[in-house]
Amino acid sequence: MDLLTPRLRLDALASGDAAALYAYRGDPEVARYQGWQPASLDEAAEWIEALAAEPAPGHWWQRAIRLRDSGELIGDLGLGLAADEKGGVELGITIAPPHQGRGYAAEALRAALDWAFARGANRATASVDPRNTASVALLCSLGMRQEAHFRESYWLRGEWADDLVFALLAREWRTGADPAARTR
Repeated sequence: MDLLTPRLRLDALASGDAAALYAYRGDPEVARYQGWQPASLDEAAEWIEALAAEPAPGHWWQRAIRLRDSGELIGDLGLGLAADEKGGVELGITIAPPHQGRGYAAEALRAALDWAFARGANRATASVDPRNTASVALLCSLGMRQEAHFRESYWLRGEWADDLVFALLAREWRTGADPAARTR
């Protein structure tokens, strides 16, 4: 799956992306709310290799987020495909700090939602630490609604962390219903 947006190209991560991926994923502020942070450049390269296969139900799949004009890697987008293929998709996104706050995450997630719903997914979800207020705002701006708040539900970097789960149905995405109405 390669996707194009007005400013971005979502395509396969390549071995040549390891240094850039390690630079932003290894940044403690970026990794603060994420479950995976590469310990070394070699680990970043191994991760790219492991997640390079085509999407398969029941597996997590990672795509590069690149600036369309230059090809520069600015982040990555994860898609966790439900085991039954049509059930849904879980989304995750990471954007390198110099490129945050420019709307790239929303643009990439919109493309991923279009792709997932076009191939038959009924539901998209995303999980986020409530302290990651920028990501919470991003998910709300896409029309996703908060469905759950799990308190101290997982151990992350030496502390118990909460987890918010957001969701969006294909029919809601297709009709373009008012995002504010979906949060009720």
